[in-house]
Amino acid sequence: MISRRGSLATAVAAVLTGTSATTARAAGPHRGAGSHARLQHDTDAVLATGATGVLAEVQTAGGRTTARAGRADRSDPSRPVPRDAYYRLGSDTKTFTAVLILQLAAEGRLALTDTVERWLPGAVRGEGNDGRRITVANLLRQTSGLNDYLAVSPGTADDFTPAGYHRSRFRYTAPEDQLKAAVAEPPLWLPNVEHPERERHFGYSNTNYVVAGLIVERVTGRSWAEEIHDRIIGALGLRRTLTPGTSPYVPAPTATAYTWFPDVGRPTDTTLAAGGGADGSIISTTHDHAVFLRALMSGRLLRPAQLAAMKETVAADDWIATPGVRYGLGIAWRPVAGSQDGIWFHGGTHLGTVSESGVTPDGTRAATSAVFSLRMGDPAQDAQDAAGRRLIDRALTGR
Repeated sequence: MISRRGSLATAVAAVLTGTSATTARAAGPHRGAGSHARLQHDTDAVLATGATGVLAEVQTAGGRTTARAGRADRSDPSRPVPRDAYYRLGSDTKTFTAVLILQLAAEGRLALTDTVERWLPGAVRGEGNDGRRITVANLLRQTSGLNDYLAVSPGTADDFTPAGYHRSRFRYTAPEDQLKAAVAEPPLWLPNVEHPERERHFGYSNTNYVVAGLIVERVTGRSWAEEIHDRIIGALGLRRTLTPGTSPYVPAPTATAYTWFPDVGRPTDTTLAAGGGADGSIISTTHDHAVFLRALMSGRLLRPAQLAAMKETVAADDWIATPGVRYGLGIAWRPVAGSQDGIWFHGGTHLGTVSESGVTPDGTRAATSAVFSLRMGDPAQDAQDAAGRRLIDRALTGR
């Protein structure tokens, strides 16, 4: 699992030269012609940055508005992106994992002030790493100082080449091994010695959520996937959301996930990809993802105290190219023009797929999108990311 908001290479959108886009209109209930036209316009704008295919949805209690643009595969211009295509959420998975932890906290089965050492004795030690100085809150808020396993694992750079991808696409790495790779290097910092849960130094690391998933399993005696299914997927009736485990496959219907690796002129079909767990493995649809976000912010998944704790944020200025971003427990906040209260979001990137989403603070309105293209190490990714964020912002504010 990649995170364009992590310390690895910046993920970049695909730029297709000399191709024509196929734009398909949405089906189903809509809030009105104006809102649909705006959503379609913004979906087309994401496509225009060079993506092969884009899906978007805006959801309220009154129904859904959807839009799509582009094609399911570069080899067949006549086949549009499926309206309800499955795709990998990438780091949007982290919000699901944070909800799990907060539910366990509400039940008194753990506390946000618990240290990693309490639940995983000896797992975070060596090279200056110290699980006694890292709390559950540090993990969820990305203030632990742990290295990102993606950045320090041996062979990572080779994995992000076409040949490396093909060698590793069926290879599953256990979370315990991901953690071992992260703590084989000195930490970026250690949280406040007296009150580690108050640490405000932000540093995005997928390792934090690998550890969070291991803690879920130690506390409950069940797998992270079981807990995600029973507490969230099943509870909300998300029939098109799943945890793939060790499988590298995405269910049909889907679209080809293309990655342009650094310094490689041709895209690679990266639809197959094993790996990822509590930090980034969930597969879903724009519809199910929006249902989840609205349920979260409207209080259906968390008690008021835990939802309030989730919204306690630290500055995350270097995370994405948007001023004023703040990161909470598995979810982030950013100011948006035309909105007094801003929006809550996360976002995620997997090989060949970029997820952008957002939800209003009261959960009345959510917007989700999926882009089936990724360019790594190319500044053009900024254009796709900016267009994706504009789509979400305009969908949530009506501007």
